[in-house]
Amino acid sequence: MFKFFKSVGHEMKKVTWPTAKQNRRDTTTVIVTSVLFALFLGALDWSFSTLTQMTF
Repeated sequence: MFKFFKSVGHEMKKVTWPTAKQNRRDTTTVIVTSVLFALFLGALDWSFSTLTQMTF
């Protein structure tokens, strides 16, 4: 068990961690994309809801 955790520690030292600037950029990208998809899907939902409730 100790060997496993020692191995994990060695591997974690090899990881190239993103900078704070990269993290902010990536987080902003995810949030903006999520909001845009939510607006798009909300508009589709509203459109189909309106269309199905129309009486001809």
